[in-house]
Amino acid sequence: MKVVLVDDEKLALHSLHRLLKDFDEIEIVAMIQDPREMLALAQREAIDVVLLDIEMPEINGMVLADKLMELRPELRIVFVTAYNEYAVQAFEVNALDYLLKPVQRNRLSVTMQRLNKQLPSVIENNKTPQYLLCCMQSLYLRDAQNQVHYFQWRTLKVQELFAYLLLHGGQTVHKESILEVLWFDSELDKASNLLHTTMYQVRRTLKRLDVDIQIKYIDNGYRLEMGSVSLDMDQWERELLESLPVRASTIDHHHKLFAQYSGDYLEAYDYIWAESERERLRALWLVLAKQLAQYHTQVGQYLEAFHFYVNALERFPFNEEIAWDAMRLQAELGNTYEVKKLFDKLSENLSNELAIEPNTNIQQWYEQFLTRT
Repeated sequence: MKVVLVDDEKLALHSLHRLLKDFDEIEIVAMIQDPREMLALAQREAIDVVLLDIEMPEINGMVLADKLMELRPELRIVFVTAYNEYAVQAFEVNALDYLLKPVQRNRLSVTMQRLNKQLPSVIENNKTPQYLLCCMQSLYLRDAQNQVHYFQWRTLKVQELFAYLLLHGGQTVHKESILEVLWFDSELDKASNLLHTTMYQVRRTLKRLDVDIQIKYIDNGYRLEMGSVSLDMDQWERELLESLPVRASTIDHHHKLFAQYSGDYLEAYDYIWAESERERLRALWLVLAKQLAQYHTQVGQYLEAFHFYVNALERFPFNEEIAWDAMRLQAELGNTYEVKKLFDKLSENLSNELAIEPNTNIQQWYEQFLTRT
């Protein structure tokens, strides 16, 4: 795949270039510091992927992404930035991924896996999936008859190793990386032995279930290959990105996608290494929730709209934008009590967890609302 790197900082470009050299499936065709040069390149040359900084002078990365998508709708955008507050906005412009600087190789490998899945494959696979592997909230399998099959892991570490390889599915994870994440508190020799023993138990569990998932040892690392097994979160994400934005003709499908999101990625497990992927998918879910709420508001279905705001606030209790939208909706309905309850809850959450108050605009709006009522 043809890849272009765009960042106004030369050092950041070279740092990312060094990381990407480890991935054989890509060709870096340019490293660009001037966003205008990127636009010119996109006009004259077919490109598969752009890894794009957000904070740049003259043309902001979000603006540049919009212009690039107009020129090349098939282009895949990956944002690379030092600021995490852009995550939701990034997915609203249909970015494929969102990486925080300094970029870690393990996290970059997840991005490459995602790119490989979305770009056209040379080999068509017409097999019907034997199982659907579910990773929303917890790990389990569903067969063609929708029957649930649970993994019988020998230990929690066996389960964690499988989940870690699943996160990097399709990419080789170096042995050293696995040891650093899963056995960071053990001596190297002991950790290496534990890895081999645990890997044996993972393979044994998969074989016992007769599931078409293989773990191969390649170049001093391990690669999980899904075979005919599909991943629920991959299906959900692909369907959502292909169907946004929410509109009248897609509303039923988007309601279905909203209902399908049964829990955050590996939510039941306290895996620190999964937090980045968990937050990425949560941000994508929030885009869906916001668009559904806005659609129902526009067509005058206020109770339905409020339902989506309430769901969003359950997962994002500190999101002032969502809380304010919910307050304004209830204000339109004349529900003073609900507005006050929403404001008090937001204030309590921000005070208890972050030791701050709602922003000035929300406070001023709330005071004016109370005065009017």
